Order: sequence, then C-alpha cells, then structure tokens
Amino acid sequence: MDLLIHVLEHSVEDTLRLVPFLFVTYLTMEALEHASADRVQRVVERSGKAGPVVGALLGAVPQCGFSAMAATLYAGRVLTAGTLVAVILSTSDEMVPVFLAHQEPVGRMLAIMAAKVLVGIVIGFAVDVALRLLRRAGDGHAHIHELCERAHCHCDDEPEGHGHDHGHGRWAVVRSAAVHTVQVSAWILVITFVFGLAMELVGTESLAAAVANHPVRATFLSALVGLIPNCAASVAITELYLEGALAAGPMLAGLLASGGVGLLVLWRTNVDARQSAVITLFVYGIAVVAGLLAGVLGVSF
Repeated sequence: MDLLIHVLEHSVEDTLRLVPFLFVTYLTMEALEHASADRVQRVVERSGKAGPVVGALLGAVPQCGFSAMAATLYAGRVLTAGTLVAVILSTSDEMVPVFLAHQEPVGRMLAIMAAKVLVGIVIGFAVDVALRLLRRAGDGHAHIHELCERAHCHCDDEPEGHGHDHGHGRWAVVRSAAVHTVQVSAWILVITFVFGLAMELVGTESLAAAVANHPVRATFLSALVGLIPNCAASVAITELYLEGALAAGPMLAGLLASGGVGLLVLWRTNVDARQSAVITLFVYGIAVVAGLLAGVLGVSF
C-alpha cells in the first residue's frame, strides 16, 4: 500500500505540472479550429490530385477532428483514398500537446511530425496512382447526398459553415479546451502511474531491456495500440517514448497508426465495410513497415 501511495503521489505531481501547458495548447488549438474549420474543408475539397499533399500537411496541424472530417468527406467520395490515408498517417492527435506540456525541444517534435507528413504524402500518392491504374478510383463524383441519407443528418438543410461546428462563442472554445485538458490529463495520470509502478516493481533497467530486446514485437504492438480510436493511444505512445521505454521505430509506428477518431468515423460513415477494413489494415501495415525501417536505419529524433 505504501508503494502504491508513493507512486500515486509522484504521478499526481508530474501530471499537475503539465495541466497549465495542456490547457493553453488546447485553447489555442480550439480557437484555430473554430476560426478556420470551414476554410480548411474547402481547401481540401478543391485540392484535386494534390490531395495527399494538402491532406498530409493539414493533418499534421494540431487540431481536433480533422481526421474525422476527412473520413466523412471520403465516405461522400469528396476525397480520394490516398488523401484519406495521408491524413490519417500524418495526424498528430495528442502527440503535440504532450510534447509541449513536457517542454521537449520543438525541433524534436517537428522532426517527428515531418516524418509522419513525408510518409503520408508518399503513401497517399502511391495509393491514388495505384487505384487510377486499376481504375478503382470511383466515378469522380461526390456522393454527399447519399452520405446524408445514410446518416440521417439533414446536412443539406444546414447553413453553410455549421456542419462541423462544436459550439458558438468564446465560452464554447474555453469549455472544449478544458474538457480536452481534463481527459488527456486523466490518461497521462493513469499511464504515468502504471509505468511508474512497473518501474518500481520490475526495475527501470529490466523494463527498458524487455522492450529494447524485442524491437520488432514492440513495433507491431505499438502500431496496434495506435489504431485504438481514443486519445489514450497517442498519449500512451508519446509518454512511453519520452520516458525512454519506446525506441524511435516503435514510437513512429504507433503515431503513424494513431489517426485520432478518423478510422472510427470511417467505419461509421462509409457504406462499404470491406473497404473500411482494407484501409484500416493498410494503415496498420504501413505504420509497422515504417517503424521497422526506422529501426533498421537507426533513425532517432
């Protein structure tokens, strides 16, 4: 019991130090999203063949829900499969707030984001080219009306600019930022406590050796955790990486697969379940391959 209390006290102290940084970060992110969500959607919709580039760059911008927006637009056949994959692979999810909260070097964070964007662009273009060669890129027309009918959202009746609004006014922004801060702080507390307890029981060196001696297994597991459509996934991967428990390769694999709720929304809105399954498995496979390749090449951030 004394050990549990000791670890919990340290976990609470470590988490509370991060809360102000998390809140400021989320407040900024929410304000940007509320101010530019509609413009971002219009840019993506008009991106054409450059969709993977635009999607990957926008996906890397710290925001909430862009991967969900991309999944919905793909389900309506406004975006290509390559653009959707590029968005999911580049989405930062909770990595940026956790890095900033820990006051890690910005260059280190930007290097990881750049790697995710690069993978997203390359794979996104490859997917679109392959589908065009196979003549499976769709009929070239959007199907928003069909999507709305399936979802019963009556979006055709909504005024322009209100389809993805999360509330109105400054208090909605503050409230949303506070909710995100509480949620992520709770996950950080849980992860810090579990990791701290493991270190106390097993020992830091033994725990690090267990992961280091099995980098391939760690890469597969990290990518699998990344697929979990919850902020806890990217929080856990980032925290373990910053604690030194995950190497760069497994960390990259996990964060590439961690596309927020994008895949969950895809399964909800896309009428073709088999197609959604292929995209999910494809994202997982690319994340694993990229992580293994980073490990072989000795990539570090």
